[in-house]
Amino acid sequence: MTAAVLSGRELAAAVRAATADEAAALTAAGTPPRLAVVVATADESSAWYVRSIARAAEKAGIVCDIVDLGPGATAEEIRVRLGELSADDTVHGIIMQTPLPAGVNAQETALAIAVAKDVDGANPVSLGRLAAGLPAFAPATAEAVVRILEHHEVPLTGRHVAVVGRSTVVGKPVAHLLLDRNATVTVCHSRTADLAAVTSAADVVVAAAGRAGLITAEHVAPGAVVIDVGTNPTPDGGLVGDVDAVTVADKAGALTPVPGGVGPVTTALLLQHTVRAAAR
Repeated sequence: MTAAVLSGRELAAAVRAATADEAAALTAAGTPPRLAVVVATADESSAWYVRSIARAAEKAGIVCDIVDLGPGATAEEIRVRLGELSADDTVHGIIMQTPLPAGVNAQETALAIAVAKDVDGANPVSLGRLAAGLPAFAPATAEAVVRILEHHEVPLTGRHVAVVGRSTVVGKPVAHLLLDRNATVTVCHSRTADLAAVTSAADVVVAAAGRAGLITAEHVAPGAVVIDVGTNPTPDGGLVGDVDAVTVADKAGALTPVPGGVGPVTTALLLQHTVRAAAR
């Protein structure tokens, strides 16, 4: 068996095209969508990601402001800037880029982002609303997982999904999104006893632990669908996922690639969220 490739590129292109059309309509109506990305790090991989967002925003007709506070910014300085952007009627979406400076708590700081502009679901209030079934933007990576499954017509109702990872960025929000689609969800983590026994009993495995090659063939049932959220850098400048793709591809029914799977959809959804925030 060779796993089918669940690419995210086609879906991302469709989302970007629809977003560009919506952005053009809003701009013509006098409300050009505007995204602000707050940066307080000198991390080069983070800088690369922010540049990629800015380029994608420009192509979609979205104004993107990079607000660079520098790696020495304090928690208070970051909160104040986020608050100012939240109060600015010309700004529709806000992203607080991580990592943050040492000692700055991301969740506490993200409370300064207005929920209506929290296009990457960073504010804990957004996660609470998501869990309660109230309107809120889900973290784009978590939503990308579900959108890829739906795009490739993977059934979720009544299916068992094992989510490996319990972060507020992916694990917890994707569990809520999957529950909303009537899946039966098990969230696994570093304290889960016999991880392979849990994941190999699932119809779908979402690997979002941030550990390269964590999920191997023993963790996957024959024919299972595997979504790899991992983006782990390699010494040669490449990326590998949380899934050992070589061994898993011989057993799984379908597998997302890294890169080219969840990543492109995530960026596209950030821009879509910004346009929808502007439309509101």
